[in-house]
Amino acid sequence: MSKAATKDSYHHGDLRSALIDTGLRLLAEKEGADISLREVARETGVSATAVYRHFPDKDALLGALAYAGYEKLFDAQDAAAQGQADREKAFRAIGQAYVHFAVANPDLFRLMTNCMPSAADVESGAFPGDNRAGVLLREYIAALLPNGTEWDRGVAAVQALALVHGLAQLVLGGQIPNDPKLIDAVVDQFGSWHDSQT
Repeated sequence: MSKAATKDSYHHGDLRSALIDTGLRLLAEKEGADISLREVARETGVSATAVYRHFPDKDALLGALAYAGYEKLFDAQDAAAQGQADREKAFRAIGQAYVHFAVANPDLFRLMTNCMPSAADVESGAFPGDNRAGVLLREYIAALLPNGTEWDRGVAAVQALALVHGLAQLVLGGQIPNDPKLIDAVVDQFGSWHDSQT
């Protein structure tokens, strides 16, 4: 987005979205680099004061970028699920999409990971997140375990998340090759945890 276009958006009251778009772009462009509120303001073409009206501090901006990342993850997972033969294959497709998204967006994914719910959030029932990607996981688990208890579904959600998140971290860390076929096979052959429930 050009600075001129951003200023036009600002005049139409959409500065917050423009700042998030700029932050996401900087994360993608500056490998492993940190971003500041002033840098985002400069790249967006507005004053630092204007940024503070929407984000009181850097943590607020990073939280918004992480949330935007989860929205992008949901879009990728939803697209991957479309056209699958059945619900189980669609579920595996959203797991594969999780890993591919992480590998394609390493700095954004690390930020998203840093903003994942804490153990206290898990205890309060927020796990695995109130974003659309988290909701999607819970919906698939509920559909695949129609006779399961809340505990069964919680265990299954942790298993599924641990598999794809751990796999993504291993690929990003270089411990496992970034081979899309291998990634898909690992997720596709995920255990039959739901067979006894159907």
